[in-house]
Amino acid sequence: MIQGLYRLMIELTNGKWTSSLLRRFARSRASRFVVPSFARIYQLNVDEMEKSVSEYPTLHDLFVRTLKNESRVIDRSEDSVVSPVDAVIEDIGPIKETSEILVKGKTYSIEEMLGDQEVLSKYLNGTYMILYLSPSHYHRIHSPVDGTVTKQWTLGAKSYPVNKLGLKYGVRTLAKNYRVITEVKTSFGHVAIVKVGAMFVNSIETTHKGSELEKGGEMAYFSFGSTVVLLFEKNTFQVEAAIQTPKDIKVGEKIGVIHK
Repeated sequence: MIQGLYRLMIELTNGKWTSSLLRRFARSRASRFVVPSFARIYQLNVDEMEKSVSEYPTLHDLFVRTLKNESRVIDRSEDSVVSPVDAVIEDIGPIKETSEILVKGKTYSIEEMLGDQEVLSKYLNGTYMILYLSPSHYHRIHSPVDGTVTKQWTLGAKSYPVNKLGLKYGVRTLAKNYRVITEVKTSFGHVAIVKVGAMFVNSIETTHKGSELEKGGEMAYFSFGSTVVLLFEKNTFQVEAAIQTPKDIKVGEKIGVIHK
């Protein structure tokens, strides 16, 4: 029953007012009473948390928790691209010349997702990767590459579920949800890191300072589960051969290599 309540609360609520109320509750001191049960239901790895469960004063603090040093090992190979999040890689594929991608049998438009014609042209015929974070995942977002932020912008208002069912049956969730897009210039081309909200308007917070990003360095966090879409320019990225979707992945693990 409790698990069903959490699923209803986190995965199905998307209205402006209900989301606002839930957001306020998650940040309130009253929410501390559900922290232990949430950690238990979603089987959070308490051994890697920087604090014990009892030390989180609100549910929001638990969602955006940091980890102990060395909990994640970053692949430092010069040509590697690493996972920016703990997540499930749900889909990988080509971006068509028309800007379309096919995800769970549904067609999405990269043009609509990015909302910028000039930026879009770089990624036509490139590669996309979709990483889904459930409520149980560590919610901090790290840079998949070394590079310089050239542009960052926000689009969308409402946020609908972006889990497997949301991707399959939702209405253009990846292209319509509230999202924060960061474009990074690297030594091999540009990478767009699209952080897609699952619920709660403004549930994505950037944390990096300045324009320089280091591979594996923290750059943002989600409140609640969500999705990251990575976009690579044509002929710049090769997916790690061992990856078959769906694939559980952690921050810093190698997801592919670059082509300079």
